[in-house]
Amino acid sequence: MRAALPAAMRAGDRVAVAALRATLGAIDNAEAVPAPSGVDGGLAIEQSPVGVGAAEVARRVLTEQDVAGVVREAVAEREEAALGYERAGRPERAERLRAEAAVLSTYVAGGR
Repeated sequence: MRAALPAAMRAGDRVAVAALRATLGAIDNAEAVPAPSGVDGGLAIEQSPVGVGAAEVARRVLTEQDVAGVVREAVAEREEAALGYERAGRPERAERLRAEAAVLSTYVAGGR
């Protein structure tokens, strides 16, 4: 998916670019870990950990199944939102979301 984003940008495929950017962001968020319990976010700057990387934590490594789950969730969200837009009389927006869902579905079903 990360390699497909620049290709979609070069091709001017706005639907694919939007879908890929949002889903890659969701994958990045899924890799994040909660802040360590020993770090108090309410500390004044002079009381906070000091030094480059002092409060950094290694990111989680997602399995293929984890990534596929994030992508499936993104597809489901778009399909659900498309139904809502149709009910609200916004068929053009619903069509766009369904197109984004179709782009993302290829990464789950096609195993790209």
